[in-house]
Amino acid sequence: MSDEQRPPASPEPGGAASAGPERHGSERDGPERDGPERGGPEPEPIRFFGTTWLHHDGGYGLRRAGVAVGSLALASAGAVVLRFAFQGLEIADVGPFVGILVVAGFAICSALAFRRTWDGFVRRPDPAAESAADRSAQSLMFIGFIGSLLAYFCRSLVEAPGEKRCRTEYAAARERHERRRSSRTGNPAARKSRPRKRR
Repeated sequence: MSDEQRPPASPEPGGAASAGPERHGSERDGPERDGPERGGPEPEPIRFFGTTWLHHDGGYGLRRAGVAVGSLALASAGAVVLRFAFQGLEIADVGPFVGILVVAGFAICSALAFRRTWDGFVRRPDPAAESAADRSAQSLMFIGFIGSLLAYFCRSLVEAPGEKRCRTEYAAARERHERRRSSRTGNPAARKSRPRKRR
């Protein structure tokens, strides 16, 4: 048989060809051992804060001050813009009734926006409870943007907006993870004890 017709030699058990998959397999196992599944659930990032709310590090205090100052400045700028709009209505001489309706409408929308934004910081809205009415309320939130900005300002004086909700959910997720890990570590011992009893 000529050299061209000979089949390729099979790699030796300890050769380089067999060492490659074993090396790659160990590389794949490394991230899995050190990954988030072993360490538990990851904290949810918050807008403007990331995950600094967990340990109050990474400029957490400066971020809170920046959010407070920025939201208050934007709310003030929005109030100035609305003041110009009301002056335009006065110049147009539309009458006091229309002016009262506009002021009342913006006040109601701002109050609703403040309430919805504040509730979003405390509890997560249920996706199943969302309806067409909730989606249509987004226009009210847009009109009452000053209320949302004031909610950010008031909440940032206490904590990062949404920190209480995220901390509660993170603690519950950590507790569930610990329970699952303790139950998984108990199963292999029970499985090993069963064959011993059969023997």
